Amino acid sequence: MENISIRPARPGELAAVAALRWEWLVESGGETVGERGDFVRHFVAWARENAGSHRCMVLVRDEAVVIGMAWLAVVQRVPTPRAPRRASGDLQCVYVVPEARDGGLGGRLIRAVLDGARELGLERVTVHSSPRAIPAYARCGFQESPRLLHARVTGA
Repeated sequence: MENISIRPARPGELAAVAALRWEWLVESGGETVGERGDFVRHFVAWARENAGSHRCMVLVRDEAVVIGMAWLAVVQRVPTPRAPRRASGDLQCVYVVPEARDGGLGGRLIRAVLDGARELGLERVTVHSSPRAIPAYARCGFQESPRLLHARVTGA
């Protein structure tokens, strides 16, 4: 059996995480803009600048090869008299390399992020999913909500 671990991304792994994000876009048929190296540099800088609000968990093989990622964006919420400190999360950019899929690793990664959200005391975690991944999120406890709405405000 492979030596697989899930843990917070280390600063030296951010370039590997950026490469996963690039590969995800290529795999999904998206059009890339610019050069991969420029994107990786930009992504690493962004991840460092946003480390307080965006936490990255990585799926690692043999303690060295990053084969998956998931981001938890933490959003502070307006206080209430009962809860002066409130926050929620948004699960973003869950990705596992194609050759490591369909063996439960994505589910392990999602559950690790949810465990981290519980440790932070978040009220809820949302996710915007592709149709293919909905069953994986449902197995991890995500449910549809008639009260959670969204509005697209840009063409992105």
